[in-house]
Amino acid sequence: MRVSMLARLDLFCQGGLRMWSLSRCGFSCIHGHMSRWNSSEPSSAPPAQENPRVLITGGLGQLGVGLAQVLRKQYGTENVILSDIKKPLPHIFNSGPFVYADVLDYKHLREVIVNKRITWLVHYSALLSAVGEDNVALARKINVTGLHNVLDLALENCLRLFVPSTIGAFGLSSPRDPVPDLCVQRPRTIYGVSKVHGELMGEYLHHKYGLDFRCLRYPGVISFKTLPGGGTTDYAVQIFHDALRKGHHECYLRPDTRLPMMHISDCHRATVEFMQAPECQLSLRTYNIAAMSFTPEEVAQEIRKHLPQFKVTYNPDPVRQAIADTWPVRFDDSNARQDWGWVPAFGLEDLVSDMLHSVWDKCSPVS
Repeated sequence: MRVSMLARLDLFCQGGLRMWSLSRCGFSCIHGHMSRWNSSEPSSAPPAQENPRVLITGGLGQLGVGLAQVLRKQYGTENVILSDIKKPLPHIFNSGPFVYADVLDYKHLREVIVNKRITWLVHYSALLSAVGEDNVALARKINVTGLHNVLDLALENCLRLFVPSTIGAFGLSSPRDPVPDLCVQRPRTIYGVSKVHGELMGEYLHHKYGLDFRCLRYPGVISFKTLPGGGTTDYAVQIFHDALRKGHHECYLRPDTRLPMMHISDCHRATVEFMQAPECQLSLRTYNIAAMSFTPEEVAQEIRKHLPQFKVTYNPDPVRQAIADTWPVRFDDSNARQDWGWVPAFGLEDLVSDMLHSVWDKCSPVS
């Protein structure tokens, strides 16, 4: 039996039992008790010196294109493959490999993984919080059934699997200021419920079968490159576009609604650093990551330092406000900082300055 370099590292870090678990995965994927989790063909983990082959599902959403750019700089354009069920814009299609992939189509997704020799899978396909509440059946299908397909294929093909979680994975019974990595989680949205399910399923398969499952709970992610996509924290993106185009923003949350937030470049960097971290450094499979926490009024005040005439009115949307009121005020990310060295680069002042300049460059303001 050939033991991979990663398995040898785990022998040093965690002992022989963990090495046996990973070396089994390197020789042939889990045999026995699960229909799709059996593998009839040997499947070897790539040598340590090889670049990973990365597939990103849901790649045309807010996060996928930017993450692909970061990974392609490190591992080569041809080694990072975006996928989605939508047609990409020409500049995205021409920037690197893109394939059609529906996470609900198990057979076709399996073909993509095998034919493209995928070793890392980043699973971004999901229906977000507010949109999910409008279509629970579709959210359950994409967020749960799609996840199960990805988990099955990751285990079958011995992939390193990243599945993001969210501030929405917590609920009213969770500590809110700050919320730790491990606590009671009782979310009240289908999005949050599906994310808790994903966290627990990934950890279960890691501990029982050696799946290299990794998960970060993202705060609200702020980016100028994509328009809001149906999340409860989307005001923190829209407010910059409105400030420059109209000089006015109507906010669907109360002015004192404090939520964790993060600049998208920090989000991408955290994801890559976490995926690159040796397994022996990870005490958890799911981590909080934090950068800042602010209210709509605080970000508006910071914008006014650049645009003094900017005005905000507040018209709380009952659905989104109710969701936000169950979410944490701050993340405790001390385990991420200790285990794999996470440190954010952007605070509120830097984020506002960067967003205003970036949105200005992308969209000319109305004079």
